[in-house]
Amino acid sequence: MKAVSKILKENNLKVTPQRVVILDAVCHLNHPTAEEITEYIRKNHPNIATGTIYKTLETFVASSIIKRVKTDSDVMKYDGVMTPHHHLYCAESERIEDYNNSELNDLLKNYFEEKQIPGFEIQDIKLQIIGKFTK
Repeated sequence: MKAVSKILKENNLKVTPQRVVILDAVCHLNHPTAEEITEYIRKNHPNIATGTIYKTLETFVASSIIKRVKTDSDVMKYDGVMTPHHHLYCAESERIEDYNNSELNDLLKNYFEEKQIPGFEIQDIKLQIIGKFTK
């Protein structure tokens, strides 16, 4: 919980029990939906309102503490990993897993530095690899 409080402080957000619990849930669950976060939180904190959870998630997105990840069927999920990474996306189950590969990061960065897109400034590159998990 100390790490979560530190993240909030570093992003100039007031450290409240609700924010700590919600950010902790996002960090512990794998690309959860708001409903999954609510269900997880309610086990130990039944008094946190659903509206508070949704509003806090949007505050975290606006502060770049977490990111939104949308599935092919427009289900909104949240990603608490802010370091550069890509996603493996299972089209059958809509499961999302992080994929870390520094060689791929360098390849993409170098490619787009060399082959700039006219009239477009790249801020971030996220690759989504679509397939199905076999295990």
